[in-house]
Amino acid sequence: MIETFKEIWRFADKEQGNVIKSIINNFLNAIFYMLQIGAIFFAIDAMLKENAEKKTIFLCLGMILVGIIGRIITNTFSQLQQTHAGYFMAANKRVSIGEKIKKIPMGFFNQSSLGNLTGICTSVLGDVEMTAPMVLVTTMSGFITSFVFVVYMLIFDWRIGLIAVAGMFLFLWTASLTDKKAKEQAPLRQNAQAELVSNILETVQGMAVIKSFNLTNIDDKKVDRAIEHSRDGNLAMELVLTPYTILQETVLKSASAVIMVTAALLCVSGKMELSFGLMFIIVSFSVFEQLQAAGSGVSIMRVCSNSMEQACQADQVEELDTNGKNIDVPMHDIVFEHVDFAYEDRKILSDVSVVMPDKMTTAIVGPSGSGKSTVCSLIARFWDVDQGSISIGGTNIKDYTLSSLMKQISIVFQDVYLFHDTIANNISFGTPNATQEQIETAAKKACCHDFIMSLPNGYETVIGDGEASLSGGEKQRVSIARAILKDAPIIILDEVTASVDPENEQLLVNAIEELTKNKTIIMIAHRLKTVRNANQILVLSDGKFVQQGTHEELICQPGIYADFVNGRKKADSWKIVKE
Repeated sequence: MIETFKEIWRFADKEQGNVIKSIINNFLNAIFYMLQIGAIFFAIDAMLKENAEKKTIFLCLGMILVGIIGRIITNTFSQLQQTHAGYFMAANKRVSIGEKIKKIPMGFFNQSSLGNLTGICTSVLGDVEMTAPMVLVTTMSGFITSFVFVVYMLIFDWRIGLIAVAGMFLFLWTASLTDKKAKEQAPLRQNAQAELVSNILETVQGMAVIKSFNLTNIDDKKVDRAIEHSRDGNLAMELVLTPYTILQETVLKSASAVIMVTAALLCVSGKMELSFGLMFIIVSFSVFEQLQAAGSGVSIMRVCSNSMEQACQADQVEELDTNGKNIDVPMHDIVFEHVDFAYEDRKILSDVSVVMPDKMTTAIVGPSGSGKSTVCSLIARFWDVDQGSISIGGTNIKDYTLSSLMKQISIVFQDVYLFHDTIANNISFGTPNATQEQIETAAKKACCHDFIMSLPNGYETVIGDGEASLSGGEKQRVSIARAILKDAPIIILDEVTASVDPENEQLLVNAIEELTKNKTIIMIAHRLKTVRNANQILVLSDGKFVQQGTHEELICQPGIYADFVNGRKKADSWKIVKE
């Protein structure tokens, strides 16, 4: 249980100050409560001794009022600080995860699905923000306050005090048992929650495919199973912990009952003044009140601990640019030297060595799954090579910080992702300080200014708000405008014209020509007219570059490239004949 406290305390990080303030306010709240009990004692003592005076009445009334006002103020501040700590503990962790995943290999996302990450940032950290500070504050202040009560009782009567001490130790024993059981069940519950979020997210994202194949009932069953699994996980945890919760309450109530009976017997036998006996009977109802609240949080505390372990998964992954330096090189040739790379157990590249010259266009062709996109991803350090090295301008890419490396590179993907933001902000995403004039100039070069101006709010139109539903070609041109504005010396084009209609293709070609002027170009393409003008063509097959040369050189050689060209020519010559 102590380790769990430490985990939550470490996770609180910058919010530890607010947690401490909340605990102090909770403790002061208990002191004000004791002040009210003290007022009751003085009133009882005065009545029993029949010497009640106005000053005694006013003293008791004043103590009660101070106690009430003090409890209101301390409770208010405690709740505010506790809530602040909870929200910011989770918020800081979400920001931390966002920053971390920018700096770790893409392989992490193969092992941790989008659904799992979403689950961590939503339901898992939601659990943390709602319960972690509450559990920490309630439990710690409960122990401290109960300890003060016990000391208070020991001072007034050691016999009653010893009963209270025994009750506390028995409670701690039951709390330890509860923590062990919660430790067994918490991971199962958390995994079920993450599975539920993952399945719901997958269903929402794939709804178009599900509906097109009329599989709504089948997919519903998958989500239903996840919901049932989550329900079973929560119920199982409650069923396992309920007996221990009852045991905790039984121990505390029994200790309170023993205090009451003992106080009564001591009074009857004349070994304790009646006023003290009545005070102990009253106190017996509240001496373990804070401790009972702490006990109910022990099982929740274990759930919080498990949630925090999940939220910290990304922290264990080594960042890519730990030892990188800010480097700017005059030349931008790209050199692969004996590069090996595999996705887990599947080998993709094997002993690849090649040079992609500065300010020239290198086209990469090859069968699907041969590793073309992987080559580009390795240049940008989305993954790290298993063996060998990749250098830009004579410097190993591992020696760059990710920031300085990505300043050298712009990538235009086949599947364009535009953010839920204005078109202007999407274009300036890689260059946030760009002026409106620079944004419009880049858009004109990318041949997308005209269609942007036809939108309801022009460059201020928000993509995804119903005002802007862009075609694939329009999205590609916006992404090219983004790359033009960034003006990086290396441009990677990943099959950007593969799924574009003929009407948009020429506009895209014009945009690409504007983007690639005087740059080092790496181009993945399947269309002959896209690659034939490249300075060099690399043919990738079975994890190796099996051919290298210009179009004129390779077309004369038997092999994959000649077969590729001839196959394209046959396809282009197909005609629909009307009979």
